[in-house]
Amino acid sequence: MYSKRFEKETFKNDVKENVRTLYRKEIEEATPQQIFQAVSYAVKEAIVDDWLATQKTYEKEDPKTVYYMSMEFLMGRALGNNLINMTAYKEVKEALDEMGIDLNVVEDQEPDAALGNGGLGRLAACFLDSLASLGYAAYGCGIRYRYGMFKQKIKDGYQVEVPDNWLKDGNPFEIRRDEYAKEVRFGGTIRVQYNEQTKKEDFIQENYESVLAIPYDMPIVGYGNHVVNTLRIWDAQAITDFKLDAFDRGEYHKAIEQENLAKTIVEVLYPNDNHYAGKELRLKQQYFFVSASLQVMLEKYKKKHKDVRKLYEKVTIQMNDTHPTVAVAELMRLLIDQEGLGWDEAWEVTTKTVAYTNHTIMSEALEKWPIDLFSRLLPRVYQIVQEINRRFVEQVRRMYPGNEDKVRKMAILMDGQVRMAHMAIIAGYSVNGVARLHTEILKHQELKDFYEMMPEKFNNKTNGITQRRFLLHGNPLLADWVTDHIGDGWITDLSQMSKLKPLADDPKARAEFMDIKYKNKERLAKYILEHNGVEIDPRSIYDVQVKRLHEYKRQLLNILHVMYLYNQIKEHPEMSFYPRTFIFGAKASAGYVRAKEIIKLINSVADVVNNDLSINGKLKVVFIEDYRVSNAEWIFAAADVSEQISTASKEASGTGNMKFMLNGAPTLGTMDGANVEIVEEVGIENAFIFGLSSDEVINYENNGGYNPQEIYFNDWDIKRVVDQLMDGTYSHGDHEMFRDLYNSLLNTQGGDRPDRYFILKDFRSYAEAQKKVEEAYKDPDRWAKMALLNTASCGKFTSDRTIQEYVDNIWKLDYVTVKPEA
Repeated sequence: MYSKRFEKETFKNDVKENVRTLYRKEIEEATPQQIFQAVSYAVKEAIVDDWLATQKTYEKEDPKTVYYMSMEFLMGRALGNNLINMTAYKEVKEALDEMGIDLNVVEDQEPDAALGNGGLGRLAACFLDSLASLGYAAYGCGIRYRYGMFKQKIKDGYQVEVPDNWLKDGNPFEIRRDEYAKEVRFGGTIRVQYNEQTKKEDFIQENYESVLAIPYDMPIVGYGNHVVNTLRIWDAQAITDFKLDAFDRGEYHKAIEQENLAKTIVEVLYPNDNHYAGKELRLKQQYFFVSASLQVMLEKYKKKHKDVRKLYEKVTIQMNDTHPTVAVAELMRLLIDQEGLGWDEAWEVTTKTVAYTNHTIMSEALEKWPIDLFSRLLPRVYQIVQEINRRFVEQVRRMYPGNEDKVRKMAILMDGQVRMAHMAIIAGYSVNGVARLHTEILKHQELKDFYEMMPEKFNNKTNGITQRRFLLHGNPLLADWVTDHIGDGWITDLSQMSKLKPLADDPKARAEFMDIKYKNKERLAKYILEHNGVEIDPRSIYDVQVKRLHEYKRQLLNILHVMYLYNQIKEHPEMSFYPRTFIFGAKASAGYVRAKEIIKLINSVADVVNNDLSINGKLKVVFIEDYRVSNAEWIFAAADVSEQISTASKEASGTGNMKFMLNGAPTLGTMDGANVEIVEEVGIENAFIFGLSSDEVINYENNGGYNPQEIYFNDWDIKRVVDQLMDGTYSHGDHEMFRDLYNSLLNTQGGDRPDRYFILKDFRSYAEAQKKVEEAYKDPDRWAKMALLNTASCGKFTSDRTIQEYVDNIWKLDYVTVKPEA
């Protein structure tokens, strides 16, 4: 793609010159971080040519554009990914080799951009990659968090949150765009004034606080096609940097309050919202980036188009979960108050422009705001929400006369709360789930009333991942092997992986495949030794669970099973047992106490098991600190077993399951989320499925749960493991350390039924599935075939397929070809 621009000598000179001009040094004196910056600026220079060419093409062809609104974009490191998509990775590596510089070391200098946390944010990043690679016009819109969520440290087995100062050395790939700065207002009062000219009422916000939203643009490079789209993340700045007059009068607090407002809005991702101040900040963050993005979007549209009533012909707004759904009311506000449209006109435009992706089944995760907070912080927006709600409630009463229960279930404003998901569904022209099972549960359980009233809106778009990061960049040995056997078409068409299926019956191919897995296991073992001080055997089964830590994802089930295995080995040292390494990686939200207790338990079990010489290294437990995209790439490449063990019906989709599959790790899991579709693609004989079905879980829940004490008192092995939470085995004799976990399994707490996530109910089924894993792994030919078939069957799970479905069925975008500048 960039052969002209990456003429080797020119590139080498650019890097040297960047070191000189940025740091006043010769290349030999530069630190690794300085070399990273110099290389990145040289790469950005090449990207900018195509970025400009893309913008010129968009201006000329005026394609329909999607604005993808998300609180999170878990981008990972940019340098390697950009080089991969520029098809320049090998050339740059060679050029740097000739300069005595190791590209791997250079890449390691880059911090992961702290713009997201879990699957939702990583999905958004994959989607941007696919949109650019498929040639569609798109903006990602989010927040430029200064510290992200946090950097996770493990101290004495506990998670400790420390600031993730990812911007301390600057971000060489971003460009600040002051010319697009926008004011965003909070609070104050609304004065209504009749306008003689327009013969309409004007709504004037007074006595408000405001901040300036400053956009920073990051390039999103499409694979090999010269398309460079934009991730626009918003920073905040005080409108009056410092009120000197207030300071001189001794009103020190007022002098800096605007600066503090700006600072706190973009400080961290997910402020702890289990208190009022945290909720207020979270709502401010959401409105801040949504309002700024929509203001610029409208301005951009109006440069080419006079009639805002046709906005939806050129713009579509996708709301990634409930976090950005204030966009519905904000777009209405802009269309009515700024553009002068009447309510009906504005509503027609809005309902043809916004679409909503639901990422959760659990009703407690569907965002709701206290009315007093929402109305105080966003007074005009709240007036609009009231009117949307009033009109919708009228509609419900017309459709279901006398049925006030329907109104109570479906209204946006109810029980002192603003229910954001309801507003998104009522206004959105499309409502999609993210795996087939998830969408069916939404339609027939959580959002049943809405589905019955407006079935035409509901559709499914099963999530996907980008193979360019998680295979081409993350597992170069396997990527090269695949290309050697089937060509490189899979890089942009993952369905071509099915051409590998015949190789599952070829002993030579199986041996090569497993040799690559072994090398990746050695690479991860080295990382774990350096970072954890634990020596693990690459010949052991790497059984891996890496994801956000939440009770429904059941890391607790996994570690209780490890405790069970440890008991078995201790009691029966003579028994046959294939060595196992259980690898965990997860962050718990700062305010999520029980999730943090599970991390402590995992590390306490690791401490006991890893230091017990009597078990001869048969069992090891590792908790990888600060799980993130960059170490995830290595983990997926090395994993033998993919733990996807969420309580059936709780995981919307999962995308980690797809990354493991792509890299040749069979799934050990429940029939939940996208696991259902993975098993369909690869065959149930090439996965290890256990546990209650989603229907069974839902049935139990609808009938008050089940009694875990029956299992506890009738299964000695389970009772022993649960008792070990209290008997001091893993807590240096402290009987209280894990009491809350013990109670969560057996006792009703604060109105919660015991064992909400069916850990004890599924325990035996899980243990049986784990035995089957061991049996399969002991047969190298059988395991190699299973692993290879997982990679060969992953074609459906590319985000390219997901995005094409969004384009065809929801967004209706125009395909664009970008020709590079001559």
